[in-house]
Formats: sequence, C-alpha cells, structure tokens
Amino acid sequence: MLSTRILTAVIGMPLVFLCIYFGGISFYAMMFFVSVLSVYEYLLIVKKYKPHAVASLIMAAGFFLFLCFCEICCGCGCCCMDKSSISAILILLIFFVVEVFKGKADLSIERIATSFLGAFFIPLALAHMVYIRDLNGGMQLIFLIFIEVWVLDTAAYTFGYMFGKHKLAKKVSPKKTIEGAIAGVVFGVLTAVVCRYLFISNILTLCEVVVLGLVISVVGQFSDLAESLIKRDGNVKDSGKIIPGHGGVFDRFDSYIFAAPAVYYVLMFIK
Repeated sequence: MLSTRILTAVIGMPLVFLCIYFGGISFYAMMFFVSVLSVYEYLLIVKKYKPHAVASLIMAAGFFLFLCFCEICCGCGCCCMDKSSISAILILLIFFVVEVFKGKADLSIERIATSFLGAFFIPLALAHMVYIRDLNGGMQLIFLIFIEVWVLDTAAYTFGYMFGKHKLAKKVSPKKTIEGAIAGVVFGVLTAVVCRYLFISNILTLCEVVVLGLVISVVGQFSDLAESLIKRDGNVKDSGKIIPGHGGVFDRFDSYIFAAPAVYYVLMFIK
C-alpha cells in the first residue's frame, strides 16, 4: 500500500506541478476534472438522500466551464459574482421544478439541498483556484497553497499521532487532535514564510504572507473537517478509489473547498 501511494505521488505530483506552472487551459482543465470528479464522489457519498445525481453532475460541469469562460473573457473572478448569483437561482429553480412536478414531496428538501451543494457550491469553491492562478503572481500563489497544505497536513498528522491527547472533533474525525491542529497552523505559517523568501518575496510582504499562511492553515484544516463530516454522514472512509493508495479526488482536494475562496478574497482585501 505504501509503495502504491509513493508511486502515485511520483507520477501525479509532476503532472499537477506542470499544470500549475503553465497555467491557462492546462490548469483550467486540471481544475475542471478535479471539480467534476469531486462532485461525482460527493454525490455517491450522499446517495441515501437520493440527489438528482445526473442533473447535478451536468450542471456542475457546465457551471464550472461557465465560470472559467467568464474568467477568460473578463479576467476577474469578481466580475462573475452576479452571474454566479443568477446561476444559483437558476440551478435551484430547476431542482424545485423537478420536485414540484415529480408528485412526491417526501424528502424533497433533502434532495434539493444535497443536489445544490454538488451542482453549485463545490464547483464555485474550486473555481477560485482558477481565479487565484490568473492573478498577478498566480503561479507562485498556487504553489504556495499546495505546498503549505501538504506541509500542514503532514505536520498535523505527525504531531497528532505522537503527542495528540485532546480530540478536535471526535464525532466527525476521531483521529484529529487539537495538538495536531496547532502544529498544522504553526508549520503552515512557517512554510508560508519560507516560501516567501524562496519565490514570492516580490508579491507578498512578510506581514501579508503570515496572514495568508494563517488563513490557509486554519481554513484548510476546517475544510478537511467539513469533508469528513460529509463522509461521516455517508458512512464511508474514503470519497473514492480513483487515486491508487490515496483514496478519492474529493479526499485530496477537500482542503481547498473553503481555503481557495478564503485565500482569494483575503488577497483582494490586502492587495
């Protein structure tokens, strides 16, 4: 199992880094597949609520492409906010129309809510990775996010395993501890500072990178817990098996669901 994880990482990480480096269509395509596969795995997890799986998946794919099209045309994620609001209303309208004329009201709100989360929120959240990549210095910023998330996850796991005594969210993720979470924040911020001096000093000041590192560390870990909550409700350990030795795509990109929007809007505020 360990050899499988290592082999997958050796093959997968260079591909991810190349997509980040070249940006443009290659990065859009990578995040498109990440978004669609995450939604697909999410819909399997919440299948007990009988979401409109096919419709949700189609709308999620279309919505992500729409957001990327807006980004290419106007070059600013903020310009798509009104379009996103209109899209949210349209997606909800479609689900409500289906439920109203389906003739069966039982659990209709659960179906609408779970379908909407997959069709709208997940692609919207991950589209912020595209918005960040298209900013000035976006390549370095995306590398910063990926590297910091990897380091803080490793630090949180290691220190939680070695020194963890107090559960962080026992009923959601029993293995995560407060000690591990604190270590994740500390090492995450330190990683952000190191990254600044290595390749991002011309984009962020020390104060800005500390703030950004803190946001990534805290929100990224909470985002991981949010996905754990979904999996706990669905009674599954991994979101999928598409990545050998690593579980599902949703598992690997769960930290970015809330972290990507948080980072983007913090950058809009401090820059």
